[in-house]
Amino acid sequence: MDNSPHKAQNVIAMTDYQSDTGYSAIAQIEAYWEAIRGTRLLPKRSDIDPRGIEQALENAFILERIAPGIARLRIAGSHLNDLMGMEVRGMPLTSFFMPAARPVVSDLLEVVFQTPAISTLRLTSAASGTRPALEARMILLPLKSDLGDVSRVLGGFVSKGDMGPAPRRFEVLTKEVLHIATGHPPMPAPQPVLPQPEPRMTERHKPQGFAEDQAPYRPKTDKKRPPYLRLVKSDNGTLDQDSS
Repeated sequence: MDNSPHKAQNVIAMTDYQSDTGYSAIAQIEAYWEAIRGTRLLPKRSDIDPRGIEQALENAFILERIAPGIARLRIAGSHLNDLMGMEVRGMPLTSFFMPAARPVVSDLLEVVFQTPAISTLRLTSAASGTRPALEARMILLPLKSDLGDVSRVLGGFVSKGDMGPAPRRFEVLTKEVLHIATGHPPMPAPQPVLPQPEPRMTERHKPQGFAEDQAPYRPKTDKKRPPYLRLVKSDNGTLDQDSS
C-alpha cells in the first residue's frame, strides 16, 4: 500500500509533472476529465463522451472495480491491445505488469477508488531477446458510477519507442498520488447576481441629463378676480348689466 500521507487537497494539474515529450495523450485525457468534472468532486462514467478525447482514444481505457484491488478493463484503446497482442477487454489491469509489480498496482487501485485520488505511474519494460526496452506512462482518474459510488476509472496508457513482439509487461519505476479533497471542489460555484433596489428620489439624487428642476407650487392669493357682472347706471336712470 502506498504509505504517502493522505492529505486532503484539491487536485492539481498533472501536466506539470510530464516534462518528457511524447505523452501528449496523457495530458489530453486528464484535461478532458477536469473539464467534465467542473465544480464537482468527481465526474460520472455517463459523462464520458469519446468525441471529447478523439485524438487520444487509442490510448484511453475505462476500468471497473470488481473486488478490492481488482479492476477489469471495460473499454480499451487499440494501443493497449497492441501491447498485449490480443483483445484486452475484460482483463484485469494487472495483466500489463510483471508479477512482482502486481501487488503494487492492486494497492494503488484501492487508493484511487477509496480516497479518491489521481495517480500517475512511470513504467518500464526491460529489453529481452528481440524486444527492445520500452518506457511508458499511465494515468488513473476516478469516476463515479450512475449509482454514485467510486467504482470506475478513466485512464490513459502511452508507451514510447519500438514496441517489438507482444506481449509487453511493465515494472513500476515511480508513482504519484494526488488526493482529492472530499467535499471541496476545486472552484466554488458562481453566486447569482441579485438585482439591486432602485434608490428613492431625494434632493441629492435629482435626475440628470435633459431633466429640469420642477418649480415649487405656490397658490395665487395676492389678487382677487374681478366680478363677472357689474352694475352700470345709464343716463335714463335704468340699470344695465355689463359683461366684462
